[in-house]
Amino acid sequence: MAALKEWRARRPAVAGMFYPADADECRRLARRYVFRDEDASSRSAQRSEKLEPRALGGIVPHAGWICSGAIAGEAIREIAKSAGAMDVVVVFGAVHTPIEIDFAALDSHMSWLEPGSETQVANEIRAKLSAAGGLFAIDDQFHHREHAVEVELPLIREAWPSATLLPIEVPLIDDAIEIGKRVARQLNETNLRAVFLASSDLTHYGPAYRFAPAGVGLQGLDWAKRNDRRVLDRIEAFEIDQIVSEVRHNQNACGGGAIAAMMSACRELGASGARVIRHASSYETLAEVAPQRPDNAVGYAGVVVK
Repeated sequence: MAALKEWRARRPAVAGMFYPADADECRRLARRYVFRDEDASSRSAQRSEKLEPRALGGIVPHAGWICSGAIAGEAIREIAKSAGAMDVVVVFGAVHTPIEIDFAALDSHMSWLEPGSETQVANEIRAKLSAAGGLFAIDDQFHHREHAVEVELPLIREAWPSATLLPIEVPLIDDAIEIGKRVARQLNETNLRAVFLASSDLTHYGPAYRFAPAGVGLQGLDWAKRNDRRVLDRIEAFEIDQIVSEVRHNQNACGGGAIAAMMSACRELGASGARVIRHASSYETLAEVAPQRPDNAVGYAGVVVK
């Protein structure tokens, strides 16, 4: 029975590299990122009483927590404060597996393990999406070593401890908009409360990423942040139909398909705007804890969609 459970559960691939492998340390740090200095008893999932549209989703970066954990935690905190308790958290992830696909990759696991905890997968929703075929298929090779969803899990568990997970890897394809729409409609039909996250970093700049059109040094990193702003401006203008082409042209996100799918899902359920709550690069976020040469950097943004 134990062996069966292990096989049906997706085990962590980057614990100890991107975030702590020790359960206590992982939980402590995740709580700090999500709750900041707030009393953990006043959970983010207790929705604010402000009379304004509730958050339906957002963008969270997925680098090592030392680089982007605080930004991801801040975005999740703001979304959870507005959205309240959730039944399902959908994570549209960037695809880092070097295989071209033209569909959204679901996984076959019944749960995902993280240090000291386990998150159940929204199996019924996944089954309905995969049964429809076409744009959705179950393919574990796109989840086995992928970090885009995994690094968000301990943060998600802090904000929505009772929610199930629906991990979906979305490539940079024009059909990303339709993928998001179909996921939103499927969830809407089940009357489950859902929030949609896009796990994506922004411009990967410098010799390490073979992308340095403005040269190496501070002037190059300044250019990279402006390149980030090109896609962020599209996002804040809610120009969903332009996201995929923008990312293809300017290489300013690793999860352009995930972003388009997330925004499309949110729009399907009534969202009409997006707000960038924090934008920085790894060169900036590491400045106080592990200063780097101004050669290479990755952009990060926390975004809330309502």
